[in-house]
Amino acid sequence: MLKTVTVAPSKKKKSWAKWTIHLFPIPALVIYGMFVLYPILAALSYSFFEWKGMSRGDFVGFQNFVTLFTTEPYGSMFWNAFKHNVLYFVVQMVVMNGLALFLAFIIYQKIKGAEFFKAAFFLPRLLSVIVVGFLWKLILNPNFGTLNIILEKIGLESLQRAWLGDPDTALIAIILVNCWFGLGFGVLIFLAGFQSIPGELIEAARLDGAKGFTLMRTIYLPLMVPSITIMGVLTFIQSFEAFELVYAMQGSMGEPYYSTDTLAVFFYRLAFGSSTASGTTAIGLGSALATVLFLFILICTTVFLRFANKKDVQM
Repeated sequence: MLKTVTVAPSKKKKSWAKWTIHLFPIPALVIYGMFVLYPILAALSYSFFEWKGMSRGDFVGFQNFVTLFTTEPYGSMFWNAFKHNVLYFVVQMVVMNGLALFLAFIIYQKIKGAEFFKAAFFLPRLLSVIVVGFLWKLILNPNFGTLNIILEKIGLESLQRAWLGDPDTALIAIILVNCWFGLGFGVLIFLAGFQSIPGELIEAARLDGAKGFTLMRTIYLPLMVPSITIMGVLTFIQSFEAFELVYAMQGSMGEPYYSTDTLAVFFYRLAFGSSTASGTTAIGLGSALATVLFLFILICTTVFLRFANKKDVQM
């Protein structure tokens, strides 16, 4: 009677198979290093040098950072743009994320057409930001824009505005457009959070007499903290990196009168020139601004995540 002999693979082949797995992330790491890490390190190094056009000059240490904060008009423009980014974040957290949470909860109740509503809310996200910007620029046009025409048709002519030409309404208009654009993503994140809540907990709470706002406060919201944290961090990062939509709707000068200026748009003008009379670049100052913005986002995000994790553990 013949016996089947199993030949064990050699240790060398096992070792090679084990190390082959570690080769797969290399292309992604190379791309990440080329397009993320290298620009960050390059901007950091550029910020310590004097620049004459595109030519690097002498090492000046922290002089570009000092100039950015203390020399006019850079200092006032920086804080003006920073204030707009803060408003960008606050409005998006209240309007976009608040509305997304509400709509996600309604869809979670298994209403008719839930799948249609999910697709409808997410549909704007499939469009390019530049396309969205030009589309809404046409809608908000004071002469032939759809919004002003609708206001006229329903007898609300007093509310008609040059929405993007008025410093009091331009920034809010852009932020609300961004809320419309990002609403669907928030709905999907919050809906996934609601669907991850165990049904047994909800049933037990209802048996104990919890309903309505009490059920939302004691069961839903505490268990939605991870989803709210994710959306809060993403909204914060997106708000302080706001560029494409502002650029598409108002250009690189943050018109009118810098009322829609953001830190990213301000960086673009410094690093790549602007439509001013001189049209000069300030690569050193732009790199200093990019470094400050990167460190600010990194520190605030880290602190927020640690605080949120502690609260989550306590719950």
